Amino acid sequence: MILQQQASGGDALPWRNPARFADAMLTHAVAAFDAADDAPGPVFFDRGIGDVLGYLELVGLAHDAAAQRCRAAAQGRRYHSRVFIAPFWPEIYVNDAERKQDLAEAGATCAAMARVWPALGYDLVWLPKAPVAERVAFIMANLTGR
Repeated sequence: MILQQQASGGDALPWRNPARFADAMLTHAVAAFDAADDAPGPVFFDRGIGDVLGYLELVGLAHDAAAQRCRAAAQGRRYHSRVFIAPFWPEIYVNDAERKQDLAEAGATCAAMARVWPALGYDLVWLPKAPVAERVAFIMANLTGR
């Protein structure tokens, strides 16, 4: 989404227009959820509706209209009850043209996600700080039915 906005000159970017960025994230999360509705087998999402709520909390917009729309979407679209979450891991965190958060904000983002998902009724499963292959193996070993 950030790449698209940068390429098109849009302002739905976290450092330009956080509310518009949240709306775009919510639109994307809802579309991805709906598109996966009939998919066979497990479907994994890198980000979900709860992440948008966490972002809105992080930027001080947890009580605006976007947050209300997000909460309504979260009630109507339920993921598996167990949500895998990656811990904040400063040793591997890098900035690039799309990820401009400093370490403190990245840590605060993780903390916001860790508060929001359980508040939405999900159980968090923390991924180990391990190489990618080990994290994948951990996820596969911890899959359960809906």
